[in-house]
Parts: sequence; C-alpha cells; structure tokens
Amino acid sequence: MADPASSSAPPKGATGVLVLADGTAIWGKGFGAVGSSVGEVCFNTAMTGYQEVLTDPSYAAQIVTFTFPHIGNVGANAEDVESAVEGAVGCVVREEVTKSSSFRSTQELSDWMASLGKIGLSGVDTRALTRRIRLQGAPNAVIAHAPDGNFDIPALVARAREWPGLEGMDLALRVSREKHEGWEGGPWQLGAGYGRASNDARPHVVAIDYGSKDNIFRNLVKAGARVTVVPAKTSLEEILALQPDGVFLSNGPGDPAATGEYAVPVIRAILERDIPLFGICLGHQMLALAAGARTVKMHQGHRGANHPVKRKDGGVVEITSMNHGFAVDGASLPAGVEETHVSLFDGSNCGIAISGKKAFGVQYHPEASPGPQDSFYLFEKFVGMLG
Repeated sequence: MADPASSSAPPKGATGVLVLADGTAIWGKGFGAVGSSVGEVCFNTAMTGYQEVLTDPSYAAQIVTFTFPHIGNVGANAEDVESAVEGAVGCVVREEVTKSSSFRSTQELSDWMASLGKIGLSGVDTRALTRRIRLQGAPNAVIAHAPDGNFDIPALVARAREWPGLEGMDLALRVSREKHEGWEGGPWQLGAGYGRASNDARPHVVAIDYGSKDNIFRNLVKAGARVTVVPAKTSLEEILALQPDGVFLSNGPGDPAATGEYAVPVIRAILERDIPLFGICLGHQMLALAAGARTVKMHQGHRGANHPVKRKDGGVVEITSMNHGFAVDGASLPAGVEETHVSLFDGSNCGIAISGKKAFGVQYHPEASPGPQDSFYLFEKFVGMLG
C-alpha cells in the first residue's frame, strides 16, 4: 500500500503542513519561521497564555496544538516570555492569526515566532487533531512552513519516523543555564513591569535549573526568598558551597528517568543532609525518583490551565495549570512517601511529601497563576521551612 502522505498534493494556497510519523499530512497556512522542525505533537486547552506556553522550556521538542481557536489575538511582548532558552518548536491553531488588539502588544505573533525560529500552522481542524491524540496518543511529527507551498512529503515522513521520541530523552541539559546566576527579578505590576528582588538577609534558595520558568523564581522572591539559579548538572559540593537554606528543583522537558541519572544522586545527598526541598513538575518527578518511586510516560499528558487537583489532606480542590507528558507512578511510592495531591481528571499523582523531611513536590505549575491564586501557598510553605 502506498504511503498515504507520499502522493497527497497540498490544497490550493497551503503554505504549511504537519506530517505525522504514520504518513498523515495535515495542511494549512504557515506562519512564523520558515523551515521545518521535528517533535512530539501535544495539545493544550488553556484559553490564555499562548506566549508563556511557547516559551516554557518544558515544551522543548514539542509541537503544541492549541484547542482555543483565537491564538495571536493579543500579539506578543517581552514581559510574557517565560525563558530565553528553547521552548516549543511550533504550534498548530484553528483560526488564521489576525492583527493583534492589546495595549500590551509590541509585536505580532507571527513576527515574534519567526524571530525565535518557531513555526506555526493555522487553518487546522484542531478539534479532530486533539481527538486523535486522545485516542491514539501523542505522535511524532514534522511541522513545516514554505511560502511557495513546495514540500518534500516523503522526506518529512521519513524524518518524523526516524526521530526517537521523548521517551528515554534527556532534554534538561539542552535548556538549562550554563552558569550560576543570582536571580534579580521580582513580581510584575501593570504599568510598572517587573520589580527587583531584595538583596537583604532573606532565606537563601538554590534553584536547580532543569528548564525553568522565570515566574517560579519571581514567586519565590514574592514569598520572601533570595534565589540563586544553578545549572542542571551542578554537583553537590557546588550547591553546598552556596550555603543554601533550601533547594528548589525546577520544571523541565524530557524523560525524568533520563535526567535522573545525574540528578537523583545529588537530590538524595541533599535529602540526607535534611536541607528543605521543593520540586515542581520535572522537579517533583526528580524528588519522587530520589525517594524510590518510578515515573511513566502518559498516553496524552496533561496540558492546560483548568486541571482540578484534590489535596488529600482536607479535600480542598485547586484549579491548576499543567504541562507534563510523564508522571510519577502513584502505585510505586515507597513507605515514607505520602501522596498529597491527585488529579481529579484521571487520579494520577500530583503531589508528594517525604515523611520526616522538609521535602515535597507538586506535578502542576503554581507559578502560572491558575485559579488565579489557588496554589501560591506552596511557595509560602516552602519559604516558611527555611527559617
């Protein structure tokens, strides 16, 4: 049987395509950068925050399908960028990106994406693509944009098939800082922008950067901490030399088991020294691995800003923001590790605490302000442990 994409001609006016590893070609109008990129196709259900999503390093090597149709309507600006390093390689949207309408916009989405090398594809039935991911799992694919509409589909199919996928892939080193950095940014205010962190005698948090979002550090500052950010592969000796009152484990992309090969020994040694620990997303998974649990690849992952999570102590439900394709296997939690939060969508693990230690983690993103303040207490809880 012929490859279903090898003979498919683009419809008139098509300047972009998403080619899945099974040979399916999904046509549309390209925008943003010209060229092609390979990655895993996922979907995000958030109605706002497309710029933050596209610059979140946790989305490295991923192509984001936005289920909300009106992407680009508020343009882009420098204040809403989560990280200067690699994020999503591209996005797929339903409606054509129109001229922005927002007093905060300084650049059109297409131009901003082009400046970062990110490829967009509009005019796609994102509802059908999302249903496909839900039924069949997240596929590997190539997203391509060519203004002349000429594409070598067989070559794109081959590239999608040859890409190994996220399972077993360590991406943290690709998106981590290369040197220590004293964090200086404070909370944002309308009309004033971002404040500056205080350099007073606050508790000192050393944050290990596995692919972090800047707003995490701003929230640690808001909660009362002084923050130093260090690369993913920083040694225990280097961390201890900074005299931390607590250690933060950041979010990040890729397979946690792969990153854990060098991260887990360091985290275990920190636990042995009873230094307070707090992990978010990949950092939560790193903490769980260090405690003896396992992580698993999810069928479709959790990505959006409306995920309900239940605190097992008291039954409070938080509306959370999530972005993860791997999860801690709740059934693998050993004795001495308490499951503190669970997803109300599928019952998957969303939080742990280690008995006898000042150490906890959550799978979701409290810094993304879902709710909008449902989860800020986690930063206050951590900083409160550092006295």
